[in-house]
Amino acid sequence: MTLIENLIQEGWLKTPRIIEVFRKIKRVDFLPEDLKDLAELNEALPISYGQTISQPLVVAFMLEQLQPQRGEKILDIGSGSGWTAALLAEIVGEKGRVIAVDIVPELVEFGKNNVEKYNFIEKKIVEFICADGSKGYQKEAPFDKILVSATAERLSPAWKEQLKIGGRIVTPIGSSIWLFVKKSEGDEAVASSSPSLLRSKSSVFQEIEYPGFAFVPLVTK
Repeated sequence: MTLIENLIQEGWLKTPRIIEVFRKIKRVDFLPEDLKDLAELNEALPISYGQTISQPLVVAFMLEQLQPQRGEKILDIGSGSGWTAALLAEIVGEKGRVIAVDIVPELVEFGKNNVEKYNFIEKKIVEFICADGSKGYQKEAPFDKILVSATAERLSPAWKEQLKIGGRIVTPIGSSIWLFVKKSEGDEAVASSSPSLLRSKSSVFQEIEYPGFAFVPLVTK
């Protein structure tokens, strides 16, 4: 049984469109040469500079929570190998955009070279940026969705501000994956009494925690 078939059987992959892109965008194309024979392993693998390409079941789970759609603009933070950027690009299509951000210049180049194999950069669907992902990317805000592939200490205020109402953030915090859904903006929303809502001065988020995961830390300046 292949890796993807296992992910489907075990319930990590559920959405037909996400399953389709997992079949089309090959993980092997995003691995260093000496690790390409390990592409079918359901494990995180090193890509140098202290970073990894995430475990396939984790990527599958995070995309299922993010629920990317055709035509959306998505911020991909901690883009690393470029695998998630390519998966997202295949989903959003030529009317969508993926902004892939990594703080390590060598990984930006590595990810860009990998994604170029699928012509997403040539088609202007994916753009790679070398920057501190904890600050989001204000130039292209607001975003429909934000995916973060390294663990942060907290939900960045920049991510909250740069997300559209109704948008989703999927990010590791500590040893959990969190889903945040932006419900509303405006001072009147702060008075909401629901215990499942995260309040700030300008916005309210529904939050769901999924514990039991492990990630490398998000590198910031």
